[in-house]
Amino acid sequence: MVATPIGNLEDFSYRGVRILSEVSLILCEDTRKTSILLNRYEIITKTMSYLEWNHAKRIDRILRELESNDVAIVSEAGTPAFHDPGSALVEAVVHAGHIVTPVPGPNAVASIVSVAGVPADKFIFLGFLPRKKNERRKMFAEVLENRSPIIFYESPHRIVDSLNIIQEILGNRKLVIGREMTKFYEEIYRGVVSDAIAHFTKPRGEFTVLIEGNK
Repeated sequence: MVATPIGNLEDFSYRGVRILSEVSLILCEDTRKTSILLNRYEIITKTMSYLEWNHAKRIDRILRELESNDVAIVSEAGTPAFHDPGSALVEAVVHAGHIVTPVPGPNAVASIVSVAGVPADKFIFLGFLPRKKNERRKMFAEVLENRSPIIFYESPHRIVDSLNIIQEILGNRKLVIGREMTKFYEEIYRGVVSDAIAHFTKPRGEFTVLIEGNK
């Protein structure tokens, strides 16, 4: 399970480069995006797409490959199976008697916690928020009383709408927002929900949001 950069390709570990160079097959969430990383480090290992929806079609071939070779899986960015494809594969591979090894590295949640400047020894991770407004409202209502920070991912198309829902349900709490973390246009925004709504009038890029817990 090989973690890959969430933006800056220089964040890839020496071990990650070695592993992807040595295995016989790399399973990718998006082969086109993974090829950018592989080309950067001159890795010529063959790749194959792997997503949760094509698991049934791929698993037999993967298990046959593991009988004589090592296989790596990467997500589009960050750590596999951390709100990305991989958990079903791990279960099947372990059940077949093979060893699964983590090759740790970049992770957006760890990155936002590291720069937030708030105690986060405990936090709630919501992953990517639901598309439907009612489901988002329900999700935030469920964590209303929790005292730990709340972390989630959001797209540029829904970030302002989600912030409005947060202000409605959780109130005007302090937050830290990482936009395009580790990339050229990286932005770390600090403030309260209402100010963030006014700030992100033309949002672009991917967002990782940390909101303070109930005080």
